This record gives sequence, structure tokens and C-alpha cells, in this order.
Amino acid sequence: MEIVKTFGKYVDRWCETSSEKARWLLKTGWEAQNLKFRLVPDRRLNKSDQYMAGLMMNVMLQPLKHAEQSVLVSVFTPCELMQEVGLYPYNVESFSCYLAGSQAERAFLQSAEDSGLSETLCSYHKTFIGAAESGLLPKPRCIVYTNLACDANLLTFQRLAELYHIPLFAIDVPSGRNEDNIKYVAEQLRNLALFIEKTTGRKIEEESLRTRLDRSRRTLKNYNMFQNQRADKYIPSDLVSPLYSGMTNNILLGTQAEEKYTEMLLQEIRKAPAKKGKHIYWMHTIPFWSDAVKEALLLKEEAQIVGCELAQVADITKTSDDPYEEMAMRLVYHALNGPISRRIEAGIQHAKEAGADGAVWFNHWGCKHTLGGSRIAKKRFEEAGIPMLILDGDGCDRSHGGEGQTSTRLGAFLEMLGDNDYE
Repeated sequence: MEIVKTFGKYVDRWCETSSEKARWLLKTGWEAQNLKFRLVPDRRLNKSDQYMAGLMMNVMLQPLKHAEQSVLVSVFTPCELMQEVGLYPYNVESFSCYLAGSQAERAFLQSAEDSGLSETLCSYHKTFIGAAESGLLPKPRCIVYTNLACDANLLTFQRLAELYHIPLFAIDVPSGRNEDNIKYVAEQLRNLALFIEKTTGRKIEEESLRTRLDRSRRTLKNYNMFQNQRADKYIPSDLVSPLYSGMTNNILLGTQAEEKYTEMLLQEIRKAPAKKGKHIYWMHTIPFWSDAVKEALLLKEEAQIVGCELAQVADITKTSDDPYEEMAMRLVYHALNGPISRRIEAGIQHAKEAGADGAVWFNHWGCKHTLGGSRIAKKRFEEAGIPMLILDGDGCDRSHGGEGQTSTRLGAFLEMLGDNDYE
């Protein structure tokens, strides 16, 4: 991301005098990085992860290039309906990740806090709000979000709708897993289809939507199959590819590009060499910028991240012939919907399937759901035979990094895994 950093450090500075100039600079830097991904990919990674790096950069660039064809979404919003009318997903968490990767997040965080936002609000949301209110981020066509799984959604998207003066649609997902709630959410999604048709002037054809949902189902099955097959395999892993999977398995679910990615994963796993080192399953977001985490886990044979819970939030056993009900099932049976026990049990299941020797529960600053469940999670994981490290930090804001403590605790955890068989 060196090209991105070179451009990114000037972005917040230029925002003070010309937001359009700063946006052009950001777009230019990201386009240069995307060109590098195509011409000089990181050959330490498998082809699938090289492909995903370019795909994800395209996702970031589309709203900057075609703002009028973009829709601002929360990360777990079902995007198949928007894809049917040609809207590009414009996501708070992923966009803020890229601003952080460009080392441009600090000024936007400070701007958001200066405007009255709490220091304890999620840094991904604060970064995006600060960038939007500075004029850096273009006005999208509309906003669609859910109450999953972040309480910051309720503040962020209302505030941005008022800032941009654009229509907003909120999907309410009850925590109870029952037929009534599936029907309730499905009816909201049918109303969302009407909202999108009215907003764009384009028609959503149910047969085409059903075909797209079939693709979503295949994609999720492919990804879970890949995760199940990697338990005894070695796959080089950086710190961003697991996050890419978390983003694309949500906001790009239903696209041909995302299905192709999972097909590439399955092709590669068949040829992958035998397992090397320790497998680490990561719960919540990953501080990809952290030197301490890089030192321990970036493309290391001794230990690799073999999965991130954000990529495996759907219960793939729940299906329906009705595309609206199937999307509703994905939300109602979402791993992060409802009590923390659901999230923990899903994490344990997926960690075991990926052959995890240990797990990290990352206490992202400002995420109350994660912070509040950490001690219960550690107890449950270890009862299931998976040692767990609770690691405090921030996925987006470097000022909450605690690099010394991260290095010491993560290093000691990996050393413990290497010294002991934890059955």
C-alpha cells in the first residue's frame, strides 16, 4: 500500500482548502495502487488473494468514480437488491479501513470528535463521518442499513442522510429466531425493493433476483467448504485478505466476481501443501496496520490467520425458494444477531473446522458487543479446547494501538501454542 500512503498523507491536508481536489487525489492514489495490483501483484500470496485485492480496490473506487450510482450501506446489509439495479455498495467500515491504510484517518477522527461525537464511538464510523462532513466523500444516491450488529449504525446513517439530503431505508432485524420474524424481515425487504425501484427508476425482476440468490448460496457454500478443507493445509496469509473476505462475503455476495473468488479458493486448496505452524482464528476486525501484529502473523510459516468470523456470519443451512425470505433468514440467523452466545458458538464451530490451534478475540475500541462478551468467549472457547487470547486495541485508529502490549501478549500466546498441545 506504499502508493496509497504517499497520496493519502496529503488528503486530509487538502480537504481544508479543496475537498474536490482531495477527493481527486485519493482516487488517483487508489487507482495507482489498483494498477500495481494488476501489474505487480504480491506473489507471496495465492492467486485468489491477489485477485481479491484488486476486486476490493475496485469496490472502493466505484463510489468515487460513480457517486450517483452508489448506495451507502452497513456491512451486513443484503446487497443483492442493489446489485440488480446497478448500484455500487459504499460501505462505512471498508472505506474507513482504506482511509486508515492510506494513513489519512487521524484528521477525520479528530474532526468527528470535535463536532461532538463521543471518543468511545466506533472509530470506523467516526472516520467515515469526519471524511463525509469534510467534503471528501461524494454524495451517494441513497442509504440502506440494518441494526446488525453495531449500535453506531443508528447514529451514523441518520446523520449522513441529513448531511447529504438523500433517502434512507432502515432494516429492523429482531433477535428472536422464528418464522414470524423471518416474515417480518422479508416484508421489509420487499418494501426495500420498492424503495430502490422508486429511487433509481429501475425494475427488480424476481426471477433475476432468484438467480442472484442462487449464486449467493453457492458462494457461501464454496467458502465454507474451503474453510473446512484448510485444517491440515498451509496457505500464506497476510492481514488484509481475511478482512477482504469479510467485506466481500457480505457487500459483494451475489456477484459473479465473488463466486469466482470462492471457486479460485477451492482450486488452490486442492494443491496446497501440508500445514505449517499454528492456525489462528480471528474474532472481529483485524488491526492490519499494527507492526506488532505484522511481526507475529504477516506471511509467517510459524503462525497464520486461517479465518475471520466476519466472513462466516451466515447460517448456510437456512434456505428458501422465496429470495426475500432467504435474505431475511440470513439476517435473522446471523451469527452476530442477538445474544453473545450465538456469536461465540458460531466462532467455535468455524475455528474447529479451520483446524485452529488458538483464537484471538479482538476487543476493538468502541465495540460494546465485543468488549462485553470477551470474558464469556474466552471461557467457552477454552472449554471447547481452543485457547484464546483477548487482545485490546483498535482496528482503525492508530492512537489506540498499544503496540508494546500487543507485541508482548501476542508473542507470548503464540509461544504458548508452540510449546503445548492444547486438547
